[in-house]
Amino acid sequence: MTLAIIVGLLVAGGIYLVLQREMLRIVLGFILLSHAVNVLLLAAGGADRRGQPLGDSPDPATTADPLPQAFVLTAIVIAFAITIYMLSLSVVGRGDDDTDVLSDAARADRGAHEDPPPIEEIARAHGMTLSTGSGGGTGSGTSTGSSTTGADA
Repeated sequence: MTLAIIVGLLVAGGIYLVLQREMLRIVLGFILLSHAVNVLLLAAGGADRRGQPLGDSPDPATTADPLPQAFVLTAIVIAFAITIYMLSLSVVGRGDDDTDVLSDAARADRGAHEDPPPIEEIARAHGMTLSTGSGGGTGSGTSTGSSTTGADA
């Protein structure tokens, strides 16, 4: 039961950190998740039902199963390699990381609050003309210059 609680806490902390924005916290969350998998593999081997791996007697009923321990050693090596790879990616990609929360002044510098271009400029860029009459402007975007309304008839 204790190992299940430990696995649950490690998974909860790992998922919380993976969902953060900074790359270092994501890497730390991955490390917690890999530790949770290691503890889960050890718990699957029956750590509470068995004794030492190489005990006093070679009775297979009382000695621990070496297969989960081999899986955990392999998982430790793989997790270490992936952690080093993720840390190197975080160092190399530090300049490209735009996940920081920007202030309003920084957004203004980057052009996030620029007004959109006027509709006439967009229409000219696409080779269209807009009517300036009182027709209402509900059409295909091109105009022939004449509009009829209910008041004209």
